[in-house]
Amino acid sequence: MIKVGVFGASGRVGKLLLEELKNTPDMSLSCVYVRNDLDFSIDPSVLVTADMRSFLKSCDIVVDFSLPEACEILLEEAVKTPRPLVIGTTGLNTHQLNLLKNASELMPILYATNMSLGVALLSKLVNLAAARLDGFDIEIVEMHHKHKKDAPSGTALTLAESAASGRGLDLDKVRVSGRDGNIGERTKDEISVMALRGGDIVGRHTVGFYNDGEFIELNHTATSRSTFSKGAIRAASWLVTQKAGLYSISDCLEL
Repeated sequence: MIKVGVFGASGRVGKLLLEELKNTPDMSLSCVYVRNDLDFSIDPSVLVTADMRSFLKSCDIVVDFSLPEACEILLEEAVKTPRPLVIGTTGLNTHQLNLLKNASELMPILYATNMSLGVALLSKLVNLAAARLDGFDIEIVEMHHKHKKDAPSGTALTLAESAASGRGLDLDKVRVSGRDGNIGERTKDEISVMALRGGDIVGRHTVGFYNDGEFIELNHTATSRSTFSKGAIRAASWLVTQKAGLYSISDCLEL
């Protein structure tokens, strides 16, 4: 039985993880890390703790859907008590991403800005389309609920990276995330990533390839956050047997 620790259990996806684990064969919830009291009941057999070392020692693998600052603490502590980590927290800054890469030298880490099979496949299709549709303008639009804090979404940035890679471009040099005023014509290589926020939209990502006389749009819509929790559990089941290294959801799904 794989003992799973959930980091970020009070969040939207975290709560779904707790429910999914109740019905997952060969996996069980062993511990939950919290900085404050949980606002819901949990099985008394599950360790609920604010002590990071106790949390890490009580599980075989950690699934993290928290905030960037919390994920940073997890990474700093995990190098002292290595455990496989499935990280779905988005909005990580450069320092936090470097921590993640360094930690992956000591333990297997799967980092994905989106845990769904559909988005993993979409990313592959975007890379292929960007490479094959030479001269087409690339525009990405993402839509999320009004409570989402980071923008553009991590998924949108991952899709933009896939598009840039297909074109052999450095995304940092060609990305545009806003247009206002008399800015001139669109440049040839730019890849725009625009964010919309409102209501309770779980997540929608559209990658468009636009040319004179035709265009293609690839899109993915998440209708339930359970797709993320199910994907994370699938990733955890796979990752727990891997050697140290940094993995993607595509590695897990063999795409």
